[in-house]
Amino acid sequence: MLTRWRGHPLMALGLQFTTFVGVGLGALAVHYGVLVALVELATIDAIAAAAIGYVSGGFVSYSLNRRHTYASDRPHGEATWRFALVAGGGLVLTWILMAALTRWAGLGYLWAQLLTTGLVTFWNFFGNRIWTFAERAGAVADAPLDARTRPEPAAPRPW
Repeated sequence: MLTRWRGHPLMALGLQFTTFVGVGLGALAVHYGVLVALVELATIDAIAAAAIGYVSGGFVSYSLNRRHTYASDRPHGEATWRFALVAGGGLVLTWILMAALTRWAGLGYLWAQLLTTGLVTFWNFFGNRIWTFAERAGAVADAPLDARTRPEPAAPRPW
């Protein structure tokens, strides 16, 4: 039965999402590793260390998602600021959802964080898929013609 679904677009989307989550776990490990190392070994303030860890994890997330999750050829000059805006949107969503779930809904912060992380994960995945790393409009038209893409000359007409 699984072979029947192999070429289905939802299967490809699921595989891409699974890769995104795996990359996210790697970025999270870097984030927390930097945080703990800076606080425990370098005795840096936890808030500053968390920010440095967040940015470090962001570099890992950008690099691995660009290459493995989305296989994007969008130039870094376009993709990095788009990635930063999607991540910034995720940060704002996190702030709003955490406030709503803890202050107004009365959930404990860990349950609220779990729900928030799940929702923001989808925001980040689809934001990056649809906008950050999406195929550029006109990319084929802008690409230089080389031996692989140059059309064959038309055969002369026999008349």
